[in-house]
Amino acid sequence: MDRSEFLDTMAEINSEACYPTDLEEAIIGMVERFGMEPLILLDRKKCLSIFKERDGMNHQEAEEFFDFNVIGAWVGKGTPCFATLI
Repeated sequence: MDRSEFLDTMAEINSEACYPTDLEEAIIGMVERFGMEPLILLDRKKCLSIFKERDGMNHQEAEEFFDFNVIGAWVGKGTPCFATLI
């Protein structure tokens, strides 16, 4: 399944699930939890990489921007999740 098909499927499963459209490349899947609708999952490291490469931020600037503007953005029940992979 490609990213476009995945997003179409997510829209059918949970119409409130959303993501920052400028971070679409960082989408790695969905998360599920008992009793809750599935949500879109993004890779935190990839988000930071996008900010550094696309926007010319250094690592500290990317971290601060991510913490305040991405993680800090509550957009309702469909707010996406971010994974720190090991």
